[in-house]
Amino acid sequence: MQLQEKNAHQARIAEIEEFINEVLKEDLKRLEVCLNRFNEEIMEYVQLKNTLQAFNDNMKDGYKTQVNIGSNIFMQAHVKEMNKILVNVGKDIYMEMSMREAIRFSDVRVRILTKMSEVVREESVKKRSQIKMSLIAISEREKLLQD
Repeated sequence: MQLQEKNAHQARIAEIEEFINEVLKEDLKRLEVCLNRFNEEIMEYVQLKNTLQAFNDNMKDGYKTQVNIGSNIFMQAHVKEMNKILVNVGKDIYMEMSMREAIRFSDVRVRILTKMSEVVREESVKKRSQIKMSLIAISEREKLLQD
């Protein structure tokens, strides 16, 4: 193999390594961050559903709690009616819902977020396979250089 060809192969290997490190791995990191956000949000909605079901099943007459009225000063409160609650539906917009509606809303949000996370997970798998294929291409080029 001529020196010019070796230099061309080495330059191409450097380009592929740069592409892996600066593009593919960065894309993979962004996808992982996005996937973690989806998982956190799914956990919040599952926790909401479980809490609402516990209230609905065990606390039909209400419950006692302490409410922060500002500057870490708490006041005892008694919640008597739990037929309507406020649920954050996104962008800090709250909507009044019955317990059943809130549980249904939570189920729907979990299904939507799960589907969205599956799409992100598939993209992550594609990026990992692109990285693997790029590493195989580097390996093949290095074999050519050794011959």
